[in-house]
Amino acid sequence: MTPLTEVDGQRLALSNLDKVLYPASGFTKGELLHYYATTAGSLLAHLYNRPVSFLRYPDGPDGQRFFAKNVPPGTPAWVKTAQVPRSEGGSARQILVQDLATLMWAANLVTEFHTPQWQADAPGEADRLVLDLDPGAPADVVQCCEVALWLRERLAADGLHAYAKTSGSKGLHLLVPLVPTPSPQVSAYAKALAQEAESELPQLVVHRMTRSLRPGKVFVDHSQNSAAKTTAAPYTLRARPEPTVSTPVTWDEVASCGNAAELVFRADDIAARLRRHGDLLGPLINPNRAGRLPS
Repeated sequence: MTPLTEVDGQRLALSNLDKVLYPASGFTKGELLHYYATTAGSLLAHLYNRPVSFLRYPDGPDGQRFFAKNVPPGTPAWVKTAQVPRSEGGSARQILVQDLATLMWAANLVTEFHTPQWQADAPGEADRLVLDLDPGAPADVVQCCEVALWLRERLAADGLHAYAKTSGSKGLHLLVPLVPTPSPQVSAYAKALAQEAESELPQLVVHRMTRSLRPGKVFVDHSQNSAAKTTAAPYTLRARPEPTVSTPVTWDEVASCGNAAELVFRADDIAARLRRHGDLLGPLINPNRAGRLPS
């Protein structure tokens, strides 16, 4: 029988705590739950009021993975949900991770957390812009950092503040807080920015997903600004060979990166980084930092 744990007044069955999810390091499900519990203060701020999509990997990154947007069967009645419009028409309910109990319930499913660029009460009104910098081998995160620095300056020229995090995989994400702006406008601006980056840095950047164009270059993926798309949330664990985390980084770390290993952060690195830096993406949820796209 699975023991019950009380979290913020809710009773949860947290199961298979000794199960090894990441064989390369022996990282267990219990350690995954501990990571989410100790990072909750920062993670919840970035999940709050955003419909969450789950990339579940219950048997670890080498097992079956599946993407789930709808409310899973067996979801407790106390878990908050939101009605979310679908791009193909109609709507469906999705989970809102608003508190520690919901976070631990969701983490017990073994999942990456993905969110849209808008909040549940204003679907399609983006309050952030995202650029996903994805390197094509032999390029790696070092080249992503070069591109990120160029994009940061270019965004600043339009009065926009960019913040960076690792994807937790191979690349970087740049995030820009915005006053709520219709997603199609943000998408158009982001695409133009990616095209400009390719024009200015033709040996380094490609703005189209075409695989044959990407070896040795950084794909500036602007597509996640679509209202229908989602991005891995800050502080989420990833379904990678190691328990890597999508981790906020300083611009000094981006500027000084000379080796891809310097920007790989695992679950056990995050507590010390939060003590040292606080939440480097805090400005994303500060309305005073939100910018407006140039007209």
